[in-house]
Formats: sequence, structure tokens, C-alpha cells
Amino acid sequence: MRGPRGMLGAAVLGGVPIVLAVAMALVGPDGAAMALALAGYLAGAGFVLHLMRRGYPHGALGLCNVVTLTRLALTSALLAPLVGDAASWAVLSVAGIALSLDGVDGWLARREARVSSFGARFDMEVDAALALILALNAWVAGPAGPAVVLLGLPRYVFAVAAHVLPWLDRPLPERFGRKAVCVLQLGALIALQLDPVALRIAEPLVAGVAAALAWSFARDVLWLWRTRP
Repeated sequence: MRGPRGMLGAAVLGGVPIVLAVAMALVGPDGAAMALALAGYLAGAGFVLHLMRRGYPHGALGLCNVVTLTRLALTSALLAPLVGDAASWAVLSVAGIALSLDGVDGWLARREARVSSFGARFDMEVDAALALILALNAWVAGPAGPAVVLLGLPRYVFAVAAHVLPWLDRPLPERFGRKAVCVLQLGALIALQLDPVALRIAEPLVAGVAAALAWSFARDVLWLWRTRP
């Protein structure tokens, strides 16, 4: 298949060795852990292909979307420590690379003139998956406690609500505050991978970030309600 979908399919296959290599670097040759990471990646890639079929306005995939796909590969590899043993600094390092690439894809999209609603959604869903997987890793590791999982759920709670209330399923205006809260959320979840941080400040950190997320989502919901058809 030619065109952007064919390019994306080829890029997805190219990401498989990245997922397996990073997962192995995190937990060693643990078959169950590597299978979980690969399954997560393929499921995510399938969803991305579905999004592209719904609409993509450009004739080429672009480096911007390859970077986002790389972020998906790194994020999927972080599923491995959920069932295997990984050093906290290794999880932090992989998550830090995935976060550092956030924004690079948007910059490339503008530079390549390939900005699209597909790319924005792709980027957002990878951010959401990274947050949830990091929250689960922080919980499984122990010191952060189960409340940390709440930091990875808002996007998915919002998506479920949008199925019940269709007026929620509309584009939102660009807001710096939303992006800042996302960075705060991911930064906090990365920090909580370290036991000393989780042991000392997990409770106030989780509470503070949860409050920021609640404010950000409440502001968006209020805007969508006021502008509903």
C-alpha cells in the first residue's frame, strides 16, 4: 500500500525492534514482559492506523509522525516493568526520553507544513498512554501508593464521558495552561519512579497534580458546555 497509510504501516514495523530492545534493556530477557510491551505497541499502532483512516490531509507521513510513533514505542516498552523487574532509574530514563521528544513532533509538523488534527490527536493519545503507564509503574513499585493511578486516568474518564455526552466530543481551543498541566503531570509521574521521591513527597505531590488536572479538565468541560450546539 502506498501513501501515508502504507508509510505508517512500514514505520510501525520498524518500531517493533525498538520496543523489544528497550523492553529487554529494562527487564532483561523476560518473555512475558516483552510480550506485554509488544502487545501494547501493536494495539496502540492499530488505533493510530484507525485514526489515519478517518482523515489525514497530507500526501506523506512526515518525520513529525515518525517521532510520535517513536514516543509510542518507548511508552509501550514501559509496560514491561509492570510484570518484570526494572531499576527505577532505567524507567525514569526511558520516560524522560519519551517526554523530551514531546514538542519535537509538533515543531517538525509546523516546519514540514504537516500540521493536522490527526497529528494532534496522535500526540495527545501518546501523552495519555505515557501518563497511565507511568502511574501504574509508580503504583506497582510500591512507595507511591494506589492513589497515584488517579493521575493517569483523566483522559480516559473524559473519553468515556464523551461517549455518553456527545457535546464533550468536540475540538478544544489551544490553551497554554492545558499543556503546562500535562507537562506537570508527566514530570511528576517520572519523578515518582524514584523511591526516595515517592517515599518522601508522594502524597502531597499526587494531591497537587490531581488538583491541577481537575482544574484543567473542569475548565475545558465548562467551555464545551457553554459552547455546546
